[in-house]
Amino acid sequence: MSLKGKKIVLAVTGSIAAYKTPHLVRLLIKAGAEVQVLVTDAAKSFVSPLALTTVSKNPVHGSISDGDTWNNHVALGLWADAMIIAPCSANTLAKLAHGLCDNLVCAVYLSARCPIFIAPAMDEDMWKHPSTAANISTILGYGNHLIPVTHGELASGLVGEGRMAEPEDIVQHLGFFFSVNKPLQGVHALVTAGPTYELLDPVRFIGNFSTGKMGIAVAEALAQSGAEVTLVLGPSTERAVHGNIKTIHVTSADEMYTATTEAFKQAEIAVLAAAVADYKPAEQAADKIKKKESTLSLELVKTKDILAGLGKIKQPGQTLIGFALETNNELAYAAKKLVEKNADMIVMNSLKDEGAGFGHDTNKITLLKPGKEPVSLPLQSKADAAAAIVGHIVELRCAL
Repeated sequence: MSLKGKKIVLAVTGSIAAYKTPHLVRLLIKAGAEVQVLVTDAAKSFVSPLALTTVSKNPVHGSISDGDTWNNHVALGLWADAMIIAPCSANTLAKLAHGLCDNLVCAVYLSARCPIFIAPAMDEDMWKHPSTAANISTILGYGNHLIPVTHGELASGLVGEGRMAEPEDIVQHLGFFFSVNKPLQGVHALVTAGPTYELLDPVRFIGNFSTGKMGIAVAEALAQSGAEVTLVLGPSTERAVHGNIKTIHVTSADEMYTATTEAFKQAEIAVLAAAVADYKPAEQAADKIKKKESTLSLELVKTKDILAGLGKIKQPGQTLIGFALETNNELAYAAKKLVEKNADMIVMNSLKDEGAGFGHDTNKITLLKPGKEPVSLPLQSKADAAAAIVGHIVELRCAL
């Protein structure tokens, strides 16, 4: 990922994730960028300014003035091609959202005319607090770019959402943004993501463990490549943040079928990553089902097969991609699906692979195309897997 010639201001704030920033600086420089680093007073407790000076080969600034020298926040803001605030603590996030200006980081942020990328880092309860959600909404409304948090072990010892994106993912995010080559510029794409919930009664449903992370990562990668994306998203706490993504929220397989079939009329690319229920209750009880007998029998009926349905109506110039999550005979089932559903590519992954499947931030996928040998990729972040999928989609479209 090239950032050759780009001038980057990296602002480091008070979060334990600050210990990753020397590595981030190294990666930015390796990608060709020149980096100026700012630190808040709180950040100095987590990372050494000397270490950041050493790797960036530039003085690190921590205040408006260093002795008799004034650090011109306006000049720094005008110098940069991009500003990254990573990690961005909950406290700094609140300051940015409300225009507070009590340190150099905030002063440069308010002066900057360049794109600003914010990579939050905090504990899960803080990340999910309504005030944080409101602050995120506010800064996105200002036109800033969010680099989403990830799921994993937190400083508190808990496991959940709130980890700062890995340095490699942050650099990739910038690389996609600055990419001159946007091979899908102006192309309309459709992505499905997440689970579906099939209601038994007003309080119970049949569902699955899908989070929607993989599908959302594909939607983000398509948008970064220039596409205008419609994301049909089942029940999920995850969300897409790119400005080129329009999200349609659905709950059931029937709702997803209707929304997807309608959106496919304008789509040139469709990637069906959602984990759609194969069966739904034949009847939905109007009231809560009471526990009476020792057993309960449910009649289930097939849902509409969205991939097969789109395969039947696919027109020349449309590219259709399906997903196959398997537990046994993975390649055989995926190859069969490729033919039967009239797809141009199947993305297969197996629950047998550690770190792949539902709930993980990583995935291990194999790509199957008609008449081609399967392409197996190593375990990698879902963002990287999504970028690889989009790369193969571009190849498919070049062959049309």
